[in-house]
Amino acid sequence: MIYGAILKEGLELFTCFKEIFHSLDNFQKNYNWLITDVEAAPFKAGHYERITQSGRYAWISGEELTGIIKKDNFPWIWGVLSGFEKCYEKEEILRYDLPYADGYGGFWKTELSIQHPLASIELVAWDGCLTFFLSKQENLVKMFHTAFPLSDDLKEYNKGITEEKKYLK
Repeated sequence: MIYGAILKEGLELFTCFKEIFHSLDNFQKNYNWLITDVEAAPFKAGHYERITQSGRYAWISGEELTGIIKKDNFPWIWGVLSGFEKCYEKEEILRYDLPYADGYGGFWKTELSIQHPLASIELVAWDGCLTFFLSKQENLVKMFHTAFPLSDDLKEYNKGITEEKKYLK
């Protein structure tokens, strides 16, 4: 089962991840990360290049991601950070389509899913104005809701959107 949250209010910058990492006990260190579909505004030179190694994606450890964000808590406009158990190798991950944020309709469905079939977590910056947090671990999503009380349960939020669409027809 996939659990999810959407954060669209309550923070000055919704897509700066340092506060999220800190609030969730630096969970990101336990994973390797595939970072895709990035548009960001790093404050320090070199960080943008590091998170887009090939121009299409980056594959970095949770420790490296932590170091980048610790040095430069920049806003992400678009981007998908897919977290993988450390048992997976990059070559295995790259056999699948790369996740994307801009134009992906799956965020708005009542049946939640993580884009990459091998990922355990998906953290998404969406147009610089909201953050999606999806996980196979319910406890992480509960921690997210506790840390960010103005976040909404993504499944319930999407049900509301679906109900609105019924009335617009």
